[in-house]
Amino acid sequence: MAEKEKTRYTDEELAEFKQIILEKLDKARKDYDILKSTITHGDSNDIQDTSPTFKVLEEGASTLSKEEAGNLAQRQLKFIQHLQAALVRIEHKTYGICRETGKLIAKDRLRAVPHATLSMEAKQKQR
Repeated sequence: MAEKEKTRYTDEELAEFKQIILEKLDKARKDYDILKSTITHGDSNDIQDTSPTFKVLEEGASTLSKEEAGNLAQRQLKFIQHLQAALVRIEHKTYGICRETGKLIAKDRLRAVPHATLSMEAKQKQR
């Protein structure tokens, strides 16, 4: 007798994924805060505003790094939002179900990319 294919992860499996997501979310928020403080110089002890010569020499580099930090902060915020959406899916017990195929996403994929909404099969079809 063939085993019926699972349509969702068990509560225990969902709890494991929730723990992974919460850990990633905590780290992502810390990284986001660091990027934000880099952009705003919130806790800066450098000579940014005290040395005009230094400022002229470094202006190009600091503009670029502020831009880069801004882009990284935006990406980090998007990542945080994806992780939060994954937590909502866990609460609704729809986590780990591919939005294209309706089948379960492989556990290994979810451990690596906990906010994934597509199975590898569906992801490869997008190319």
